[in-house]
Amino acid sequence: MIGLIGKKLGHTRVYDAKGVAVPVTVILVGPNRVVQCKTKDGKDGYNAVQLGFDDQKEQRVAKPVLGHFKKFKAAAVKKLHEFRDFEKDVKPGDTVTADLFQVGDFVDAIGVTKGRGFEGVVKRHGFRGGDITHGAKGWHRRSGAIGCRLFPGHVNRGHRMPGHMGQVQRTVQNLEVIQVRPDDHLLLVKGSTPGAEGDYVIIRGAKKMSRAFVAERAKLNAERAKGKAKSAKDAKQAKK
Repeated sequence: MIGLIGKKLGHTRVYDAKGVAVPVTVILVGPNRVVQCKTKDGKDGYNAVQLGFDDQKEQRVAKPVLGHFKKFKAAAVKKLHEFRDFEKDVKPGDTVTADLFQVGDFVDAIGVTKGRGFEGVVKRHGFRGGDITHGAKGWHRRSGAIGCRLFPGHVNRGHRMPGHMGQVQRTVQNLEVIQVRPDDHLLLVKGSTPGAEGDYVIIRGAKKMSRAFVAERAKLNAERAKGKAKSAKDAKQAKK
């Protein structure tokens, strides 16, 4: 697996080779510094790489975390994240940039959604609510009955009700990388990612759409296009 820690900068649109506008999310993904490398043969018992992003003053870092940085002779950072089975060969002190990904790759974006506070069932769960007319009073944005009468005599566990909405970790899968700008440490990813502008987001290689799968799919599409072109050419010659 490969991945980077990034910061969501905002949204825009870019044009592809055919002149089609593609909505993208701009993510600042670097530079990421390698803080620690864990190995299966070592005391950790598994292979992983710990990356750090966004410099921080030492006096603003908790002492245990600062001790961790000093142990591996790394500068203090605001965000740490560990990627298991990192595919690129790195060592502590190395820098990982946006060129880890290529145009056409598919990635997963992991982040914390925007907090919405306490919300009712209409906004939180998309309930219809009560009638506005025909004498209905006071039930316009309520959920209706939630009980089960005499048996079992209680509200079922997990029943959708009003409550806190948002500010939870979510993963958006299979987002296509539209542009890679290593000089600016930017990734332009098609679609949207969780969180508000300025929030941290983890970009990792898509688990359900690997590079091998994408290459195989591109090869299949090329063969299909070649077959269609040949069929069209044969049909044109037959008409002559």
